[in-house]
Amino acid sequence: MANVWQAMGIRVYVTGRVAVEVDGQVVIDERRFRGKQGRLFFAYLVCERSRPVAKEELALVLWPEEQSDAWEAALSALTSRLAALLSSEGLEDLGMSFSRQFGQYQLKLPSDSWVDIEAGNSALDRAEAAVRNNEARNALGPTAVAASIARRPFLPGVDGFWRESLQGKLDRQLVRALDCLGEMQLEIGEQQTALEAIKLDPYRERTHRALMRAYAATGNRAKAVPPTTSSGSCWPPKSAQTRSRRPRRCTWRFWVKRAAA
Repeated sequence: MANVWQAMGIRVYVTGRVAVEVDGQVVIDERRFRGKQGRLFFAYLVCERSRPVAKEELALVLWPEEQSDAWEAALSALTSRLAALLSSEGLEDLGMSFSRQFGQYQLKLPSDSWVDIEAGNSALDRAEAAVRNNEARNALGPTAVAASIARRPFLPGVDGFWRESLQGKLDRQLVRALDCLGEMQLEIGEQQTALEAIKLDPYRERTHRALMRAYAATGNRAKAVPPTTSSGSCWPPKSAQTRSRRPRRCTWRFWVKRAAA
């Protein structure tokens, strides 16, 4: 069985339900990480596995607001639990290991392992390359993968700067994936994808341009040339921080072209 598992590789999920899968079977379910800190600890080590992580760094991630006097004991409990978990499922025999020495910790995975958050980034790169090369139809598969992963919640219920930073990256990944999907749907004048992307990032000009092109493709000239203010802006009502924002020159030229069509 171990040889078959090795041939199939290891899949690690840190978005949605945190889990480890081998040969299509979940071998470590989210519940076995025992709470928010267990999930956060594992996810951080997965994402930072290219280097050893000092215990002080882990403490800042796990307890960003305040560290108790017993944080080292709590961290020791988390590390012991993770080591036992990997050992109990035979994952160490498959090349998934967890080292602890000199106050540093590192999770190691086989080179052919699949990690969802990294697979999403890679898929998005392929999708955007296809769109740049005017091969939008070839972007469908990678775009679907990137969008699907980016839509999943990242460590729900967990607070802290690192989780918020990664969630922000996933949100931006979703907007970029929707941009690619919008390019593919542009030929048939489909506006829904661009509308969804605008809800996620109202100030992304590329998405506004894609939406105008989609409306123009269906002959809806009124929406293809949105109303502008005296400053040339067509964004939603602005906050004090963004009131002075103006569209880029390329976007302004795009509006002028649509208006003259």
